[in-house]
Amino acid sequence: MKSKFSTSWKASKQSRKQRKYRHEAPLHVRHKFLSAPLSKELRKKYGMRSLPVRTGDEVNIMRGTFASSKAKVLKVNSNKGRITLDGITRKKADGTKLNVYFDPSKLQIIALKLDDSRRISKKSAVESKKSEEKNNASDKK
Repeated sequence: MKSKFSTSWKASKQSRKQRKYRHEAPLHVRHKFLSAPLSKELRKKYGMRSLPVRTGDEVNIMRGTFASSKAKVLKVNSNKGRITLDGITRKKADGTKLNVYFDPSKLQIIALKLDDSRRISKKSAVESKKSEEKNNASDKK
């Protein structure tokens, strides 16, 4: 593997190369690393399994001490690959509050902020509805 980021490199069993790929990736590629799984309702509606998390999305925490709590995404840090949620903080020894960072794989998107028309294309939503109709028609037969 080259010393700089390579777009042609696909995969390796060696974990050092995997770490290097993630560490040297440009921001437009790191954005994809910030994907979280969708809830079952959203999966059915949009026909996708996961999407990159954005500020304003509502998520459910799946793991850790804050598990099964719901919160809104406050900040997404592409450099660190971490997400900050609204209202979820930890107290330091001196009493000050710190935001807790979460890995996107430990979150589940419950509600999407759809102010951007390109986030979920209408084409994918239409395709998922068509496939759903076909499944319903085949079930009735």
